Amino acid sequence: MEKALVITPVKNSIETTLDTAKAISESEIKVKHIIFNDFSNPETKKELERNQKKFGYELVHLEEITNHPSPNYKLVLQISQKKALEYGLPLLVVESDVVVKRDTIRKLLDYQKQKENSGLVGSVTVDEKGEVNFPYLKFKNVKDPIISTKRSLSFCCTLFSESFLESYDFTGLDDAKDWYDTFISSKSLEKGFENYVLMNAPVWHRPHGSRPWKQLKYKNPLKYYFLKFWKGLDRI
Repeated sequence: MEKALVITPVKNSIETTLDTAKAISESEIKVKHIIFNDFSNPETKKELERNQKKFGYELVHLEEITNHPSPNYKLVLQISQKKALEYGLPLLVVESDVVVKRDTIRKLLDYQKQKENSGLVGSVTVDEKGEVNFPYLKFKNVKDPIISTKRSLSFCCTLFSESFLESYDFTGLDDAKDWYDTFISSKSLEKGFENYVLMNAPVWHRPHGSRPWKQLKYKNPLKYYFLKFWKGLDRI
């Protein structure tokens, strides 16, 4: 029996995406995994279709249901919320530059069950050496295995409880934004839930592997902020 609906939005970066899909398929517990292809190039689309049976994911090509240009994170969240509520399952976002461990999803679900007031439960992100990395550098000196936080969670690997999904309709998400990590983290707290980060359930994160242009933030910050503010990209 499937224990969670897992979603992965994808924009090119097929190598990291397939690493993500493989890891999810090897999880200790059974999940329903949907990959949302957000107007990737033809090569990525072909590889996603070719590997669908191998890794057992459902594949949704957003180009078949919308003309809105990428990114379409709002649409992905709206579709996923509706499906999760229909299935009676919590919703887990695992982004396409993240690799979970075999026990990651089980640990997230187990902890969420322990905390009836949980809204979001996220896994801390680490690099290939196991060191805490972006976007959770703010917690790099934390020694506790699990923390409750009022700071924003990233959706790199984050579980949304059924109770939270029932409490807030994602159709109300702002069209002016591209990403909703900060807004939804705050909305969870506003609705009376608590948000947690599992420091003892790390996932490997290759920052911005799914959106390579965002690596300019570290390599060429002037160009990054030009694209962000003048071109209106990466709106949070």
